[in-house]
Amino acid sequence: MDVLINLTINGLATGMLIFLLAAGLTLIFGLMDVLNFAHGGLFAWGAYAGIWSYSVTDSFLIGILTALLTGLILGLLMERFIITPVYGNHIQQILITLGVMIVLSEMLKVVWGPNQLSATTPSYLSGSWELGGVIIIKYRLFIITIGFLVFFLIYYILRNTKIGLIVRAGVINKEMVQALGINIKRIFMLVFMVGAAMAALGGVLLGPYSGVIYAEMGMEFAILAFIVVVIGGMGSITGSLFAAILVGLSGAFMAYYVPELSLAVNMLLMAVVLIFRPQGLFGAKG
Repeated sequence: MDVLINLTINGLATGMLIFLLAAGLTLIFGLMDVLNFAHGGLFAWGAYAGIWSYSVTDSFLIGILTALLTGLILGLLMERFIITPVYGNHIQQILITLGVMIVLSEMLKVVWGPNQLSATTPSYLSGSWELGGVIIIKYRLFIITIGFLVFFLIYYILRNTKIGLIVRAGVINKEMVQALGINIKRIFMLVFMVGAAMAALGGVLLGPYSGVIYAEMGMEFAILAFIVVVIGGMGSITGSLFAAILVGLSGAFMAYYVPELSLAVNMLLMAVVLIFRPQGLFGAKG
């Protein structure tokens, strides 16, 4: 039982890190119809900026705020100067954002060097609790809590606020929203910045979880995020949450019980979902 509980907590923690990246990707695609393959680069930049700030100030909170600010700034610059010229053209979006992904990864090496950076867990989040003979690591519970808080916050904003209503209406019919006198371009920019900040938050939280960060981590997690978006359904935040949890849990359990399938399980999950429900678990038919 203790093994099952630990594997479940590990899987949920990994799933929440993927969710933070995939949720931003879902928001950007759902409203803006933009295939942003550079999203993983924002994840990596959030990790490096946040962990660097954390190491300098010895404050993990400042590190998180630095990562969020980094994501917001990079998201603003990307949307304004890179994404805007290629709206409506998926082929150009894929090509240009893949190029941006490579540039962002290489710029990390220019700024912080080619070697991995170590990341330690804050003292107040280090260690574990023992409950009934089960060892529960504090930092993993912290990541799970942050992931669910972010989900409920986004869900509440989308369902119960004016800006959420505009965003949902924009997903359905952007032209009608603009005809009502709403600056849809400004909404696009805001959504892109929020999505970028969520990716950066996931990056900085990954640092203490894995112990090290490296420039190529962006591409690795971006692949997982796209798998989650496909499984959950394009444009569905709830779908991204459930799919991220599914991917995290399956990876944790497979790595323990069937290690030879741990790398392939995500692709198998996606293949099964696409065969029986091509629109994703929570995606709408269209």
